[in-house]
Amino acid sequence: MSLTIYEVDDRGVALIQFNREKVLNAINIEMLHELNAHIASARDDDAVRVLVFSSTDYMAFSAGADLKEDLDEDGRIERMQLFADLYDGVVGFPKPTIAACHGYTVGGGAEVAIACDIRIGGSNLQMRFPGAALGVPVGPARLVTLCGLSAAKYLLLSSNVIKCDEAFRLGLVNQISPGASTENAALELAGRIAGYDPASVARIKSMLHEWDDVVGRSAAEGRGQVQAQREGTALK
Repeated sequence: MSLTIYEVDDRGVALIQFNREKVLNAINIEMLHELNAHIASARDDDAVRVLVFSSTDYMAFSAGADLKEDLDEDGRIERMQLFADLYDGVVGFPKPTIAACHGYTVGGGAEVAIACDIRIGGSNLQMRFPGAALGVPVGPARLVTLCGLSAAKYLLLSSNVIKCDEAFRLGLVNQISPGASTENAALELAGRIAGYDPASVARIKSMLHEWDDVVGRSAAEGRGQVQAQREGTALK
């Protein structure tokens, strides 16, 4: 069975769902390949106007990297490179992106969420950025833009879990929804955005990214996390 689901509706809203419910949608190498392929398809499809990330189980968006995956050294480096490609693919996606952040949104899952333009937070959200605890230099490129330097330091250095109200207060989520309806809320918003002129929407997003340079920062961070894996200081 596919580890992800990809579909496009008649409004031009593309939906990517994580589909490994038994392991809280932990992301392994196979899943990374699928996700990167879906992003490429959506990017190249003129019918797609908005891209939404969600999961088939509202109890977990994604628990992050599948740390139980049996990989040798080369495999661990490949996994880290694929994660860097995933984050860059989402950050650099030319059309609006929305994440339905319900339940566990941790590590790589949290990074996908904050790489998106907009986040709908489920009332059951538990978000965590465990880079410091895992030895992975990841997070600053995208977090500082969203919540400022002080909050980013707190989130990344403590690796603490934060819930929906705190995530909303910090600016990590833009809207709150009951956990079971988070995806529906994201799709409703995506449908409204998809009804706007796509060229104008894309231009506004491009202007925002040019002024902020989040794309350049994300790429630099990705190179650093892969190098950390090569040096053996990141995910074991």
